[in-house]
Amino acid sequence: MIKVILCDDHALIRRGIRDTLSDASDIEVVGEAADYGELRALMRHTTCDVLVLDINLPGRSGLDVLHALKDEGSPVRVLIVSMYPEDQYAIRALRAGAYGYVNKGGDPQQIVQAVRTVAQGRKNVTPEIAHMLIESLTTPAAEQAHEKLSDRELQTLVMIASGKRLSDIAEELMLSPKTVSVYRARVLEKLGLSNNSELTVYAIRNGLVGQ
Repeated sequence: MIKVILCDDHALIRRGIRDTLSDASDIEVVGEAADYGELRALMRHTTCDVLVLDINLPGRSGLDVLHALKDEGSPVRVLIVSMYPEDQYAIRALRAGAYGYVNKGGDPQQIVQAVRTVAQGRKNVTPEIAHMLIESLTTPAAEQAHEKLSDRELQTLVMIASGKRLSDIAEELMLSPKTVSVYRARVLEKLGLSNNSELTVYAIRNGLVGQ
């Protein structure tokens, strides 16, 4: 039996994933968490084979959690299930230690198969991600400017370009507005941009948000 813990801040999404996984006779959901704090408390007394993790968590992001687990040498295999398209975060997640990346908007059965693949210690890579990995290996000199952003800076970029105000971002990420402003300033500087309008245009042109 594959034991799974779910970590997503949206209860309805957790329920949907739990119901999907529970239909599989070889998978058991043994715990749920809404953020990093709840996850850490849960993992102290609940063991699992696979952690199904969202990227956009309040406070510490899913990428932060990946880095923390990697630093601790945790044996838990992580499957990222995110609303963001593969080209935004998949490569970063895999580099941070994830075993796979699945988009929430895809076929629910993809999550079931991905959990099984990850539980076996194998990477779950979609054709789109495989293509991006090949591109990153064969054209390393073509690195785009936003790929040099930190995980939190990229997250801030995507949220601003999606039309969210700094105050909304601060609340969602459980950060101070001042901290979010610092991230915004770093993004503008690293990308050589001047304002949110230019930032949004950059994000659209590079496929980081939809038009």
